Amino acid sequence: MTITAAHIPAIVALIAGILILIMPRLLNIVVAIYLICIGLIGLGVLRFLHL
Repeated sequence: MTITAAHIPAIVALIAGILILIMPRLLNIVVAIYLICIGLIGLGVLRFLHL
């Protein structure tokens, strides 16, 4: 299975959800990291890194 740019938000969301279930106090940090990742993906920054 090849991971494409379309899969990255789904993978990040899955990891964030699991972390929130395990440690609810991480909610602020997880949401912040998620929003930063989605913003970088939306801006196309990850394309420059060939991800």
